[in-house]
Amino acid sequence: MFRLVAGVDEAGRGPLAGPIVAAAVILSPEIEIKGLADSKLLSPRRREELFLEIQARAIGVGIGKVNHKLIDKINIGKANLLAMKLAVENLSVAPDYLLIDGRRMALDLDIPSQSIIGGDGKYASIAAASIIAKVTRDWLMLRYHRKYPDYRFDLHKGYGTEFHRGKIVEIGPCPIHRRSFRFSRPGAKKVAQT
Repeated sequence: MFRLVAGVDEAGRGPLAGPIVAAAVILSPEIEIKGLADSKLLSPRRREELFLEIQARAIGVGIGKVNHKLIDKINIGKANLLAMKLAVENLSVAPDYLLIDGRRMALDLDIPSQSIIGGDGKYASIAAASIIAKVTRDWLMLRYHRKYPDYRFDLHKGYGTEFHRGKIVEIGPCPIHRRSFRFSRPGAKKVAQT
């Protein structure tokens, strides 16, 4: 029986700009945090409320970030695994076992693990990691919005919305855009190079 199980998830795999952020969260089985769910199903306000509660009540929270330059250098798939590995390594308490959201997600760590498709809807610790990663990344993108206001990162957080793609066509990419992602015309589907 494993005592300290960390849920691991990421946010920011698909955007055209900014970092990928992963989180690892260890929850106590004795403490219930009501409302945990896949971060994509929660309102921004509810995510932030749960973010604060998770930070206050979890046994451990670790965050890993990989910036746009390294994503371009190693590709988004490897960047995703690296961010997750960093998140686990940044936990203040070492876990016995990892529950990782996704398919065949093997991290370069000597900790037994299991990959679970849709894990953020099945396990509280993965849902908590999903929330921590998403809120952390959203806050980073709000900072980038202040630095590059023309792109309106406050609205889309770097995802390939029609407005965002239109701005890239109009004024070109800014320093935090992922150059390994194709910036297609508005209305066209984004294609990631991996």
